[in-house]
Amino acid sequence: MDLSDGPRGRGGLRMDAFAKARIGSTDLEVTRLGFGGASLGDMRAVIPEPQAEAAIAAGHTAGIGYFDTSPWYGNGKSELRLGHVLRTRPRDSFVLSTKIGRVHRRPDDPDNYRHPAWAGGLPFEPSFDYTADGVRRSYEMSLARLGLNRVEALLIHDLDPGMHGSDDAVDAGFAQLEGGGYQALADLKASGEIRAIGAGINVTGMIPRFLERFDLDFFLVAMPYTLLDQAGLEELDLCAERGVSVVIGSPFASGILARGPSPDATYGYRRVRPDMLEKAERIQAACQDHDVPLAAAALQFLFGHEAVAAAVPGPVSAEEVRLNLAAMRHPIPAGLWQRLRDEGLVQAGTPLPGLG
Repeated sequence: MDLSDGPRGRGGLRMDAFAKARIGSTDLEVTRLGFGGASLGDMRAVIPEPQAEAAIAAGHTAGIGYFDTSPWYGNGKSELRLGHVLRTRPRDSFVLSTKIGRVHRRPDDPDNYRHPAWAGGLPFEPSFDYTADGVRRSYEMSLARLGLNRVEALLIHDLDPGMHGSDDAVDAGFAQLEGGGYQALADLKASGEIRAIGAGINVTGMIPRFLERFDLDFFLVAMPYTLLDQAGLEELDLCAERGVSVVIGSPFASGILARGPSPDATYGYRRVRPDMLEKAERIQAACQDHDVPLAAAALQFLFGHEAVAAAVPGPVSAEEVRLNLAAMRHPIPAGLWQRLRDEGLVQAGTPLPGLG
């Protein structure tokens, strides 16, 4: 864990946002604070191009050295936006990961096509494909959208029942990976084209299924491990035992831990449930008593677990980049973590920064 003493007399510990963490047993290192590109796919609203460009530039200029994206985010729009900025920067100044599992094609009705998952995004139709050919096509299309001739890591994306609709469809995806898709990734790594292989997961139960089949370097975990819910704790413990790293892709639980609890807040990309709203309100009250912003506790909490290498919140403006950096730097007293543990606001056995 990368911690430093808090400033004059305030006590507590804070994170070093730009400290480097190694991914698994590879030689790839990422900054603890990264930049997630999902929201730049126009997840909830159409983001003006100058605003998106300013957010990416602000992150890189500040010192963030890890950027994550995917062909799924805005049907490629996130990759276009990140590449537009990052390709103007020294290539050794950032690490970039993107994903495989979907390929895009021209829709049958191009003039009227609009994908229902994105408020904006590009007018292409995605389909799942985890075959060797699909992996290679996705990888090459990503490089073209990014305008870059390499990425450091590729992740297998969204192979879970929520995204595929059934366990049978998930089994079919695993069969494609076992039939050549994973080998295509392994070949890219063996040749030096990429330096790490990962999987992006959204629900518990998937990490063991991946680890029993494939040699992975890291997981990007969206939702099962946040300050509000540690359902994925045992699976993160498994990663630590195996020497597999974890990147947290939803440190603010999709919104409520950044903007604060309210009846219209989002949790898990939907309107927050009453039980989670009440829990968030109790956590926020504890934070206020210790003069700690809720977002700071949410972000720094993640690094209590030894498997967590980085967190990649998804800022959509330069101001949100600044707020994320401030959240990482805010000193947090051990008393806050102890109170959350004592009041049962974190799952029993959850490791906490500075407390273990």
